[in-house]
Amino acid sequence: MNRSTIRLIIFFAAFTLVGIFGFQLFWFQKAYNIKEKQFNERIHVALSNVVREVQRLNEDSSDIFEPVKQITSNYFLASTNDTLHPYLLESLLSNEFTESNLKTPFEFVVYDCFTDSIIFGNTVNLEAEAKSLVYRTSNNDRWNKTSHYFGVYFPKKELFLIDNMGFWIVSTLFLILVVIFFSYTIWVIVRQKKLSEVRTDFINNMTHELKTPISTIMLSTEVLSNPNITKDPERLSNYARVIREESERLKTQVDKVLQMASLDTSKVELEFNKVDLHQLINKTVSGFKLILSANEGEISTNLNASKPIINGDEMHLTNILFNLVDNAIKYSKDKPQIEISTENHKNGLYLRVKDSGIGMSREEQKHVFEKFYRVPKGDQHDVKGFGIGLNYVLQMVKKHKGKIRLKSEPNSGSTFKIYFQKANQ
Repeated sequence: MNRSTIRLIIFFAAFTLVGIFGFQLFWFQKAYNIKEKQFNERIHVALSNVVREVQRLNEDSSDIFEPVKQITSNYFLASTNDTLHPYLLESLLSNEFTESNLKTPFEFVVYDCFTDSIIFGNTVNLEAEAKSLVYRTSNNDRWNKTSHYFGVYFPKKELFLIDNMGFWIVSTLFLILVVIFFSYTIWVIVRQKKLSEVRTDFINNMTHELKTPISTIMLSTEVLSNPNITKDPERLSNYARVIREESERLKTQVDKVLQMASLDTSKVELEFNKVDLHQLINKTVSGFKLILSANEGEISTNLNASKPIINGDEMHLTNILFNLVDNAIKYSKDKPQIEISTENHKNGLYLRVKDSGIGMSREEQKHVFEKFYRVPKGDQHDVKGFGIGLNYVLQMVKKHKGKIRLKSEPNSGSTFKIYFQKANQ
């Protein structure tokens, strides 16, 4: 499946899910509005019943036009224009709301008709059957001599409405789970596609890297099979040297693949000993002198650490240095300029490998330690290798309980900074 097909599938699937989710939100809002309208109507009916009951108790037969008015979404006013005792009102409201199945906390206040001032207020929680006094002006109010009206406020109206929309909540949550599952599936597909491309690139690189020394060895053996070659000892020696060098190169490539395979299965067992990092650096630098000389490059060392002894596996530490220097040479513009330095730091030391190569962008730095990832050299992908060197470095640094950091900018080179713990005394 190619990239365009995957993108097309993702686009249509995402478009469909967004459409479904949009419809779900639309109908959820419609259902909420219907529930709110029903709630308001039931409140109107309940408060109207309370007003009529107050009039009946006061033997008031007058008709009040629109006794209930909705001031805000949560606040309602009811006109009685009659005497009204707050405790009687609380009892009537509680009973009426309970019978109407409106079991949500509410606050009510009693107003004086002549001054429009609040003379009593209380909060009632029908679910908990608990009451708490909000404020009360005086115990000497003459409830039977003054006309009143009252207001009711529902602080948790929205929660009450949502709580009564069980089906819509469940269906919305289910749809959210579908979206999450879809997103995860897409992520897996894209990741698998990327891994497939990386794997294909790795196989192609590995084939090329292994095929080159094999072809050279085969060509050399054909020349050596010529009986006349024995008459030219110098030529014979050169071809023997070529076979030896290419065999070593082939062995090195195979060892790299086997090392990564062993890391994947966690079978690598490190042999920790006290290692002089400075000696290791000097040894590694000596091994690259011929290559650097051929490329007109230079490698310098500033070994400033006064205590260069660390606990580690000498072979893998050598491989770490080899990979960092090898990458610095591969990704140099023209003449490689490499600097290796050390310095002590608290309970360990820092190792820095700095080059003046092509550098890396921030996006490339995010992936540079991933297995099989290779930074393109400019607009070309002609750098030899499997893309496993830096991943190996990262894994080995972790196994040595160290830390590695990368600082790089395009066209300004890269600096790898590794922290190692000092050797136990």
